[in-house]
Amino acid sequence: MKPESKHPMHIHILGICGTFMGGIAQLARSAGHTVTGCDANVYPPMSTQLEAAGIQLIEGYAPEQINLGADIYVIGNVVTRGNPLMEAILNAGLPYISGPQWLAEHVLRDRQAPKWVLAVAGTHGKTTTTSMLAWILEYAGLAPGFLVGGVPENFGVSARAPGEPRQEPGGRSPFFVIEADEYDTAFFDKRSKFVHYQPRTAILNNLEFDHADIFADLPAIETQFHHLVRTVPGQGRLVVNGGEDSLQRVLARGCWSDVEYFAAPADEAKGWQAGTRYDDGFEVLLDGRAQGRLRWDLMGEHNTQNALAALAAARHVGVTPEVGIAALAEFRNVKRRMEVRGVADGVTVYDDFAHHPTAIATTVAGLRSKVGAARILAVLEPRSNTMKLGVMKAALADSLREADKVFCYAAKLGWSPAEALTPLGALAQTLDDMDLLIEAILAEARPGDQILVMSNGGFGGIHQRLLDRLQARSAH
Repeated sequence: MKPESKHPMHIHILGICGTFMGGIAQLARSAGHTVTGCDANVYPPMSTQLEAAGIQLIEGYAPEQINLGADIYVIGNVVTRGNPLMEAILNAGLPYISGPQWLAEHVLRDRQAPKWVLAVAGTHGKTTTTSMLAWILEYAGLAPGFLVGGVPENFGVSARAPGEPRQEPGGRSPFFVIEADEYDTAFFDKRSKFVHYQPRTAILNNLEFDHADIFADLPAIETQFHHLVRTVPGQGRLVVNGGEDSLQRVLARGCWSDVEYFAAPADEAKGWQAGTRYDDGFEVLLDGRAQGRLRWDLMGEHNTQNALAALAAARHVGVTPEVGIAALAEFRNVKRRMEVRGVADGVTVYDDFAHHPTAIATTVAGLRSKVGAARILAVLEPRSNTMKLGVMKAALADSLREADKVFCYAAKLGWSPAEALTPLGALAQTLDDMDLLIEAILAEARPGDQILVMSNGGFGGIHQRLLDRLQARSAH
């Protein structure tokens, strides 16, 4: 259900503190709408961003919130049947809509200013690649709008409406870069979010099994990616990881757009590839021809592939490889992507969002390439829905093999991390008490160590608690 008018209205957002819904809130506010919202947990950094934008936040889902008199309720996918406010909305027959559908109808396909949408899909690297692509367009003077599932350091916010491009004085930028998630849209719309966006440029970064709470198997996710491919126009472009069999299966089911590959096997010399590697970056190749040398300090093969995808997508809207490479040299990574939280008593503490075994393995490998022989103490909270279900437990030990010590927080799980980590022997400890976990890490940590904390949640503030204790230890 949706209102017919697109004039300024009062929008009340359920589940507003998630990065996606919080981004929608900021876009709606910048478009002149009155925006309020609620969530079960109202906390920084999103709460800070929203309050700075003049958005009123309410803790909890009390049904009395329908008395705010909103014109429409935008429903996040954390909201389920039985939610007291949602039940009140349904019982009163009030208009509601999903976040992705509201975004598509009121921002991306606005008849007065339709957008050239650049969407970034994939199991891993969506947030980082979306941030890279938005930054390249910004550096090139195109002033894109964007919505990212994190906070890109180059921008300081997770969402922004398109600005005034330097390239077209007086014109409004048509470009909008969006992180295109395959997770479902809402309790009343079980399609993947990304089918709403209808991109003209789409990155398919990689594809493997994830979100075991809503997908039965990998073919089910491939079907959703095929639905995304179906929405890209014939004059559009798919930027596809050439090393992924799963994506080849997706394209084999039907493709009506131009396809450009990145990260294809080196012997094929097609599309975008990394040539000579250096300690501070790599040479960028396009169809075997050198385009320039990217100098940066990001770690890991996954970030090399993310960069190639972003360069390819930016070229589709007219940004030359030379300008794209110059932009990425000034790219600063997203918060919670191998973010150094601090150094105390000679120990460096990192925060990373990794929560899938593949992401864990690439994160640990990336840190290993940076720190060499220094000891890595990996600290993991299996918190995502997929990890909580234990679907990936067989791959967990292998994903952590490059770490010197592994500490796993095992609270509220229906399976045994200790059993899953048995192949690591004495290198791994599993604890279900946060205080005991911190004590175990501190007992092991010594100057020169690298503590890598991995979780897709706040993890009880463990990063700062470790730093505070380490600082106190060094003072004695």
